[in-house]
Amino acid sequence: MKVLSIQSHVAYGHVGNSAAVFPLQRLGHEVWPVLTVNFSNHTGYGAWRGPLIAADDVRAVVTGIEERGVLGSCDAVLSGYQGSPAIADVVVDAVARVKAANPDAVYTCDPVMGNATSGCFVDPAIPPVIRSQVVPVADIITPNQFELGFLTDTTPASLDEVIASADLARQLGPTTVLVTSVDAVPEGRIGMLAVTGEGAWLVETPRLPMKANGSGDITAALFTAHLLETGSPAEALARTASSVFAVLATTLESAERELRLVAAQSAIAEPACEFEVRQVR
Repeated sequence: MKVLSIQSHVAYGHVGNSAAVFPLQRLGHEVWPVLTVNFSNHTGYGAWRGPLIAADDVRAVVTGIEERGVLGSCDAVLSGYQGSPAIADVVVDAVARVKAANPDAVYTCDPVMGNATSGCFVDPAIPPVIRSQVVPVADIITPNQFELGFLTDTTPASLDEVIASADLARQLGPTTVLVTSVDAVPEGRIGMLAVTGEGAWLVETPRLPMKANGSGDITAALFTAHLLETGSPAEALARTASSVFAVLATTLESAERELRLVAAQSAIAEPACEFEVRQVR
């Protein structure tokens, strides 16, 4: 599988393309990373250096790839942190170019906006643009529960409410919604929910006592790859949750602040166990 991934990049640590590219490559997929920012580290540190990439420059990189005549072989487009509102137009245009060359290509939008702990941590102009321009052209979206609420103007709390909000999100355009963090599960657990027109599937894992920047980026990348490979939301959910949990557990054991992708690489490709997936609708 070949993936055009339009996301941020950091030199130190693992978020955006720095989190998504290696796991996809470890699964045997070709990735064409296009950068929206080039930072020293993720912004959670409170200080960082490096530039936002201008929208025209991001577009130029996509155009250069197109000029190689390879977009027809692209199976998926993946987007994450956009850096500035103007990047939305570039992403939408890139998706249109890829789908014109390969109508079977799939677009996954990770609508990076914020989370329940930190609130919105991007330029306030970005979330409305993602909701109005980017999400409607996506096939798959991977919001956390906080982002799902923003996209649908809801405040889902119970599992039924999260499913209902995911259905509202599907009405915006996507056929598949992966909610990457569901709090409406027993204490000490965290859920991940996949919702399509055919049903809804939930997987639960232990909630680890850590903050893991970049875990959503890995999740979006792995779920996209597994869904395209298997055609099964339930199977993709099981594989994704197992690999992401293994990465997080390895990171926690190491006491490192950044995700331990290399140390956990064997578990990315072949997780030691798969968590049980329940159909909840």
